[in-house]
Amino acid sequence: MEGGYLFYGHKIFGSLTPVWTRLGIYGQDNTDPAHPKMVHAFMPRDTPGYTIKETWDTLGMRATRSDDTLLEGAFVPHRYIVRVLPPGLAGADRCVLAVFAWAEPTFGAIYLGLAERARDLAVAAAHKRTSVAFGGRAMAYNPMVQYAAAEMTIALEAAIATIERVAQDWSTGVDHGGAWASKLVAAKYIAVEAAQKVVDLAMDMSGGAGFFRTSELERLYRDVRAGKLHPANASLAHEMIGKTTLGILGEEPRWG
Repeated sequence: MEGGYLFYGHKIFGSLTPVWTRLGIYGQDNTDPAHPKMVHAFMPRDTPGYTIKETWDTLGMRATRSDDTLLEGAFVPHRYIVRVLPPGLAGADRCVLAVFAWAEPTFGAIYLGLAERARDLAVAAAHKRTSVAFGGRAMAYNPMVQYAAAEMTIALEAAIATIERVAQDWSTGVDHGGAWASKLVAAKYIAVEAAQKVVDLAMDMSGGAGFFRTSELERLYRDVRAGKLHPANASLAHEMIGKTTLGILGEEPRWG
């Protein structure tokens, strides 16, 4: 029988639960307690030993149907084990880093696209809505609306440039050495922070109309909140970026 690993645990955020063909999972192998190992795998859908728990009743991202997966001794053979690594931040490993290189710019680009759509909706609303205070002219002539529009575009310009540069550097093989993990998570963090700022400003510009469920902006306002939950979240991003900047990423903590 082919060797491999049995996985036990409760995995949340199983993206696209109804249709995924491989589920990315990892677990800790404590066979040698003094030298634990992290096992990274991609489990095929036809693997026995797991069940799906339909839990995806969420504020936003409702279409992804990212239900929970209960791993109850699911056996994953060695051919689907992609890495066995020491615990801790594994940014130096090229395989794990490649997953981040796919995920971080993609996450960032998705949320920036969402923010661009929100900006466009707000601009359209500013031209449609009129104000008695401005003699019946469109709200686009309100200086504060102009300021908000500028703030949205400035945030988008900076974040889009960052995402595109990091993605281009990875695609062309630029050697950032040990700074790669930091650059990837920083790009995603910058993008989702900018996206939420833009969507919030778009809601302000659009006024009460954006609060109704019939408004596309209402959905964008909900969906953009999920950006901060995608890895790397703010805490992990700051840890990785801070440790990289200080030159201590990957070091074992020492207490006392």
